[in-house]
Amino acid sequence: MDTGVKTGKVDAKALEACFAEYFVGASPLGVMGGEAGEDFADMIVAGVDNYRRMGATEFVAEEVAVTPIDALHAMARVFWLFGYKRPSDGKTGTIRFENVYFVSLAGGDPKIFAWITPDEQAALKEHGLM
Repeated sequence: MDTGVKTGKVDAKALEACFAEYFVGASPLGVMGGEAGEDFADMIVAGVDNYRRMGATEFVAEEVAVTPIDALHAMARVFWLFGYKRPSDGKTGTIRFENVYFVSLAGGDPKIFAWITPDEQAALKEHGLM
């Protein structure tokens, strides 16, 4: 994600390959599910573009802690650093997020099939990015 946020050039196909064909996400906004269909790569690019418009300068996974669940599943806690330069006044800062991802190893390649995120929107608003 950092390369896409930093440069605006997103390898959407590589990011898309990280996800299972179907997935579910949970946040303070509720639970949503979907299919990683034909427009999934476009959604990834749009998400990165949105972060850049807000002033994102980097989005780096600082630490990943993996907990095996069984032979075919794991839980990954990813500690993200979101760096920004606020467009309104040029102020710089960082926000730290912790997301939890559930990964399937069935089929050989790890695939994210679920995630839990904090109230990212509230943090972005608190920092004047929304």
